[in-house]
Amino acid sequence: MNELIKKGFYLGLGATIASKEKAEKYIKDFVKNGELAPQEARKMLEELSEKGRGKQEDWSDNFREEIQTSFKKLGFVTQEEFNELKEQVKVLEEKLENLKG
Repeated sequence: MNELIKKGFYLGLGATIASKEKAEKYIKDFVKNGELAPQEARKMLEELSEKGRGKQEDWSDNFREEIQTSFKKLGFVTQEEFNELKEQVKVLEEKLENLKG
């Protein structure tokens, strides 16, 4: 499962990088051909970068939620649940020792 998560993450990251590189190429071509002023190009690249960051954060949040849901369906416990169970076992072991002693 861990490999699947890594592959999904790298796939999304690769798509993001490829899209950014393509956009930069097209914008540079527009500037080169005189169809777009350099200032406008910078502004467009900044806007695209900002939108890209927002989308990447959304994707990361959605991906994290999906993974957590999948783990829960598979019966995995959270770290918090594990710590609570660990504490309960500790209390029960202490009670058992007191009954023995």
